[in-house]
Amino acid sequence: MDFALSPEHEEIRRTVRDFAERRIAPVVDELEREGKFPHEIIREAASLGLLGVPYPEEVGGTGLDALAYAITIEELSRVSGSVGIIVSAHTSLGCNPLYLAGTQAQKDRYLRPLASGEKLGAYGLTEPGAGSDSRGTRTRARREGDCWVLNGSKRFITNAGVADTYIITAVTEREAESGRISAFIVEAGAPGFGIGRIEEKMGLHASKTGELLFEDCRIPVENLLGEEGKGDKLFLRTLDGGRIGIGAMALGLAQAAFEAASAYARQREQFGKPIAAFQGIAFMIADMATEIDAARLMVYRAAWLKDRDRPYTTEAAMAKLYASEVAARVTDAAIQVHGGYGYVTEYKVERYLRDAKLTEIGEGTSQIQRLVIARNLLGVRAS
Repeated sequence: MDFALSPEHEEIRRTVRDFAERRIAPVVDELEREGKFPHEIIREAASLGLLGVPYPEEVGGTGLDALAYAITIEELSRVSGSVGIIVSAHTSLGCNPLYLAGTQAQKDRYLRPLASGEKLGAYGLTEPGAGSDSRGTRTRARREGDCWVLNGSKRFITNAGVADTYIITAVTEREAESGRISAFIVEAGAPGFGIGRIEEKMGLHASKTGELLFEDCRIPVENLLGEEGKGDKLFLRTLDGGRIGIGAMALGLAQAAFEAASAYARQREQFGKPIAAFQGIAFMIADMATEIDAARLMVYRAAWLKDRDRPYTTEAAMAKLYASEVAARVTDAAIQVHGGYGYVTEYKVERYLRDAKLTEIGEGTSQIQRLVIARNLLGVRAS
């Protein structure tokens, strides 16, 4: 058993960390304060191959693996949770359904420009009345000649309004009674497709989250992705990989908070000594480091299993669940270490806490992760 990263994985960490610290760190506060989508940063990340890390070169990707992808999201999120989630949603949710279920023609037309970073992707599953329960999907698709016609809406979609290609779930007329869903490829600018409200969020202000609106939206019949009525299986496989990305995002935010708290504890003096010398603070730092290390091992294990084509659904859910809750605890503790300074925006730790909360919600809430884990372990449906 070898826990050391390969030279290739160490190199991707160095490359992404250098890019994040050199290019993102100087402007991240401005981006978050003004809610600016980092178009130029995403273009530069694409030029480095960071938008298609786990996909083969033959489909436009970088040709690395899921572990390299997890490291990429971790390092981006360590500096900017917004950039981390933009890239994670694009890679895990925008690209992966096409990679898993796309025809060769669909991969050539849609996946290649996404994996190369020429275009940005997004995924539309959640609706106003359908979040954790996909059976509540109300978006409908009907066949009319050589087109599919979509009607409905999606909510809380990352990269809404800035993506070029959207993977959308909808129930077709033939599957209306069963409730089984299908997946469709929708290009920005398709007739009848519009962007609704862009959300004002607690955190991750430089990323865009919003509504997708479909009013007699017409797309070519060949834009059905996979088989009709098999979208459920496709989105479950997509979410499995996406949970590795969200777990890695949580890791990066927790690591940033830990580093900030450690540095502050060394330089802040009270009662004539650095506060790091006090057991109350030292133990908090020790707990933070221990939990982050455990979470990292779980996220990397899930990625390792995925890379070897071994079952990883349970492990991805465990990793996402644990890493996200670690991020919540660590970012909260980092504010406590900073005291009053942690509560003001002059220091970054309050932003880390706000950003980390999303990781307990996105790609399935912590409660849904526990359901997934329990069902897989026990073989029964918990409710």
